[in-house]
Amino acid sequence: MHYRSITKDNIQISPLGFGCMRFPILDNDSGKIDEGKAIEMLRYAIDNGVNYIDTAYPYHKGNSEYLVGKALKDGYRQKVYLATKLPSWLMKTYEDFDRYLEEQLEKLDTEYIDFYLLHSLNKKHWKKLKQLNVFNFLEKAQEVGKIKYIGFSFHDDLDVFKEIVDYYDWDFCQIQLNYVDRDYQAGLEGLKYAYEREISTIIMEPIKGGKLVNPSPEIKELWDENHIKRTPADWALRWVLNHKEVSLLLSGMSNLEQVKENISTVSDASPNHLSTNELDIIDKVTKIYEEKTKVGCTSCEYCLPCPEDVAIPEVFQVYNELSIFGTEESSKNMYKNYIEKEIDASRCIECGRCETLCPQNLEIIEHLKEAHEVLALVPSK
Repeated sequence: MHYRSITKDNIQISPLGFGCMRFPILDNDSGKIDEGKAIEMLRYAIDNGVNYIDTAYPYHKGNSEYLVGKALKDGYRQKVYLATKLPSWLMKTYEDFDRYLEEQLEKLDTEYIDFYLLHSLNKKHWKKLKQLNVFNFLEKAQEVGKIKYIGFSFHDDLDVFKEIVDYYDWDFCQIQLNYVDRDYQAGLEGLKYAYEREISTIIMEPIKGGKLVNPSPEIKELWDENHIKRTPADWALRWVLNHKEVSLLLSGMSNLEQVKENISTVSDASPNHLSTNELDIIDKVTKIYEEKTKVGCTSCEYCLPCPEDVAIPEVFQVYNELSIFGTEESSKNMYKNYIEKEIDASRCIECGRCETLCPQNLEIIEHLKEAHEVLALVPSK
């Protein structure tokens, strides 16, 4: 595996980072990680050159950090750079900073965190953290060796991103980017903006939460135009890594086969490796997705739990699949099952809680109404 540089120290990092928010689970409960399979996946990745592991306080209902701590025993901690994130939205007082960091160190069973991020910064969280003097906390934690590099993950408009970038001498940042979301949030312009200021950039959602792996026949036909046959995930990862400004991308892998496929993909995905013809094909695919996608949800589950038990990401996934792939009967039958379970969009009481938590800043309430109107109709025969 070839490596790229990150931070001004030019640390050599694998272009693929393991995102620990989509481990295999038990009983369809995201809080119940299948520990055996998850640990096998993580250790296989590390044994095959992946040296950046990314988790966060809320992943898998708070259990991801515990799992990562277990997986990094037996000498694996010394082989990787470990990243986790301060849950920005939970900070109420200055004392909370230390309290949550200490809890995370204990859960991860480590004495230090290599890459520590202010999680999911937006205008509201950014303002609050500055008021609480978060940088004093970060620098003190850095001085005593509890964290090494300081960064942030981001979900808001480009102008807010630039403001945050310019405010502090960051080591790195983390943004959402894929060939569909080129101009969304920080986007390509934000990537270049950070690069020009010598701030390393990590990419999340390179496959848009898995949404880009099951193409329609129309898109599959476009992929097949290239003489080199690749999977949709391969195409998506290569597009991101084609940019010289990218230090690494994160993939939230859910099974060992995905780990193996992604490692194979990044093994030769150097900057500017895609041909003009390949980039043209990707542009055509992007246009089709833009025309057909109804809701830009990535299934991150930040909006959950809903007070009325609406299965928000699942509703949007079914709605998008119907639009993109034309799966009318199966999508509407799936939604009928949601109605029977009383987790459908009609249960929304418009409290707005989900919209305040959504890192994509989606108009969830309106999208739920639209989805219900379409999906609740009896499928045509």
